Amino acid sequence: MKEWVSNQDGLDKLQFKDVSAPERLGDDEVLVKIHCVSLNYRDTEVCMGQYDHYKSPERGRPIVPCSDMCGTVEKVGANCSTGLQEGDRVMAIFNQTHLTGQVVEKDLASGLGYPLQGCLTQYRIFPSSGLVKVPKYLTNEEAASLPIAAVTAWMALNTFQPMGQPLTGQDKVVLLQGTGGVAISGLQIARALGLTTIITSSSDAKLDRARHLGADHTINYKKTPNWHEKVLELTGGKGADVIFETGGAETLTKSFECVAFGGIINAIGYLSGKEDAPGNRANTNVLALNRNVTLKGILNGPKDRFEEMLRLYQEKEIHPVIDREFEFEEAKAALKYLYGGGHFGKVVVNVP
Repeated sequence: MKEWVSNQDGLDKLQFKDVSAPERLGDDEVLVKIHCVSLNYRDTEVCMGQYDHYKSPERGRPIVPCSDMCGTVEKVGANCSTGLQEGDRVMAIFNQTHLTGQVVEKDLASGLGYPLQGCLTQYRIFPSSGLVKVPKYLTNEEAASLPIAAVTAWMALNTFQPMGQPLTGQDKVVLLQGTGGVAISGLQIARALGLTTIITSSSDAKLDRARHLGADHTINYKKTPNWHEKVLELTGGKGADVIFETGGAETLTKSFECVAFGGIINAIGYLSGKEDAPGNRANTNVLALNRNVTLKGILNGPKDRFEEMLRLYQEKEIHPVIDREFEFEEAKAALKYLYGGGHFGKVVVNVP
């Protein structure tokens, strides 16, 4: 079979290799034929040697990148505990041992695409507990788009909600930064839950697409650099109950200034940088106390919340937004395209 391998030394140095297909199948494992892989910003960081959420002693070793896939079960181990059968379409959960509750440090060692080998390959063996079934109405490409982006969005909205009782109501305002995979997934989920949404972008064309997806309010942050003031204006001074904080260095202070009293800021990404610009340092304690804010890091979510999310997707027949599809041989170009930041929604690689 073929797979892509990175030495974590740059996107240009990704290698397309012929390798032996996996053969040994454990009792509670399944062999999956992979049909599609969707890309995340994390994948570009891994390939460039810049992903530092998990300190691995084997940093720089060859690794198959990417975590999000949709495939079909080809073989099942002798004692499969989850009831999976040959022919089932499945998606992989991101951290393979994170089945319920808050993520803990040991779960990070089970992350697909780093530190574990990933999914940009034609066949892969998974523990049966690390897979969930695909709702029938979803295409392979749509299903592959869910494991990181949609689950991260779901957890940003519902981390503090009891299982089976997601956040609902038009009086709850969600602020989504940008139009990448997590933000667009969040927009679709929030709309399905009846929440009020505000989304930001530097592109009027992308904002127009967001409105067609049901965004209640849009803000071009290039034209409105003090976008936090606009959020307060749109909410009658209240602010946003939930913020998808994906910018980092250049956006966090403004997020604190427009979050509702008692609201939640979800630390999801850092597309504007990991370090504060000179003169832009803020006292997080003061900012949090000013509006009684919860600042929560979101590292995806557990299997049971993934399955909880899928029940809403099934009920509302939500179709993930796919920006562009690439062929397997074009995976390097696909990762570069994602890294360029021009996408709206998810980027998918089809595996032959």
